[in-house]
Amino acid sequence: MLQKNIWVLSLAIVTSATNVNYYNCTCEGNGCWGKTCVGRTCFVTEERLTNLRDIHRVQGCFNSQLIEHCSGRTENTRINCCYSDFCNANITLFIIDKEPVVTSLVLVTVLPIVLFLILLIPLTFLFWKLKQSSRKKSLARLIDFGNADIVNASTVGDSTLGDLLDDYCTTGSGSGLPFLVQRTVARQVTLLKCVGKGRYGEVWRGMWQGENVAVKIFSSRDEQSWFRETEIYNTVLLRHENILGFIASDMTSRNSSTQLWLITHYYDNGSLYDYLQRTTVDPEECLQLAVSIICGLVHLHVEIFGTQGKPAIAHRDLKSRNILVKANKQCCIADLGLAVVHCQNGDYLDIGNNPRVGTKRYMAPEVLDETIRTDSFESYKQTDVWAYGLVLWEICRRTIINGMVEDYKPPFFDMVPHDPSFDDMKKVVCIDQQRPNIPNTWHLHKVLSELTKTMRECWFQSPSARLTALRIKKTLNNLKNSLDQSSTISMHILKTND
Repeated sequence: MLQKNIWVLSLAIVTSATNVNYYNCTCEGNGCWGKTCVGRTCFVTEERLTNLRDIHRVQGCFNSQLIEHCSGRTENTRINCCYSDFCNANITLFIIDKEPVVTSLVLVTVLPIVLFLILLIPLTFLFWKLKQSSRKKSLARLIDFGNADIVNASTVGDSTLGDLLDDYCTTGSGSGLPFLVQRTVARQVTLLKCVGKGRYGEVWRGMWQGENVAVKIFSSRDEQSWFRETEIYNTVLLRHENILGFIASDMTSRNSSTQLWLITHYYDNGSLYDYLQRTTVDPEECLQLAVSIICGLVHLHVEIFGTQGKPAIAHRDLKSRNILVKANKQCCIADLGLAVVHCQNGDYLDIGNNPRVGTKRYMAPEVLDETIRTDSFESYKQTDVWAYGLVLWEICRRTIINGMVEDYKPPFFDMVPHDPSFDDMKKVVCIDQQRPNIPNTWHLHKVLSELTKTMRECWFQSPSARLTALRIKKTLNNLKNSLDQSSTISMHILKTND
């Protein structure tokens, strides 16, 4: 301290002798003995570090030999000199340069996110519009009829419909007519009589080219079912004698409102549900109905490989109301609005977008207790087999045995209300594990005895223990062949006796 005071005193003597001004300056950083120094010039230097945000500052004083350094300046270094006591105490050089750093950071991070969100909204809307437009173009064309009435077609003979279908479809090679023909057919159908109503809408008997056709008119709230059926019929090679024959699908404008039409073959006998309520069957007819249904179900379940193949399909809503009875007393499966499609190539499973579930009365235990494996196609096939067993029970109740027959009743009629809830069915099927009652008289006849055994094997609580549709088909065909052989032998014996 004494040395410093001597140095300051000496400097003051020299200053007075040479008449040169010296100033007291703030001193901080390298070369400082204290917080102040004395020199001809006070200075401040600031250096911006590599992160561009932190500043290294040095304050002090220059003697006569270092004044030239006041002119030094680089991109990341600033020097400022001043000439009064402690003039360098409160000088900040880089305060203006810090703002662009923050601004550039905002431009690099926040601005791209904002622009992306702004662009995402119109792009999402555009994608949705294109998807809607593509769906309508690929499945059905919205036709402006001008007049609300459908154009009547001329009668040209009994074989027109069959001939036209044969021209465009060969067995196993497709279903329905080409799109342009579908548009023509839809415009030429005359609606004659409403023959059924349901939660999906209405079914009308219509006339086209002198032949009866069925027109299923979906309500707007059930568009997904119409879309699903149309999609499957138009993209899957589905034609089979035990699958409802598809003709056309269209959106039509009628009475100032849009209607969703599905045009199919028409059968006077109606659904199996209606048929069994007004008609009884003998054991041979019972077997014929059962065989025809399982043949249609096998065709759905089996995947056909090849260029003209078809994917496997599970129905998911098999019941007597969704099975139609043809004039030859064979059945065909209808209503594919809840169908699931599966392709082994790539293990593709298409469940569709329809939120509606199947009919509660026909639901399998794994559906009711929600343990079904929704990612496994086999699970959906097993629920179809369960429902087939219930349909088989309905047919057997209306089969005449020794002159006796039961009244028609739906499955579980004596266990649940007329319109059972989900919980009603869950209690009966899953918790109590009850099954429809099988009368002892059914065991007295060969056909019903075998059918009883089959339906029991369709009703196992464990889905994997149930029969497959193909196994059922083989069993019933063997039973049918044995009956045919017995009938042939009996006829031969009668002729021999005569």
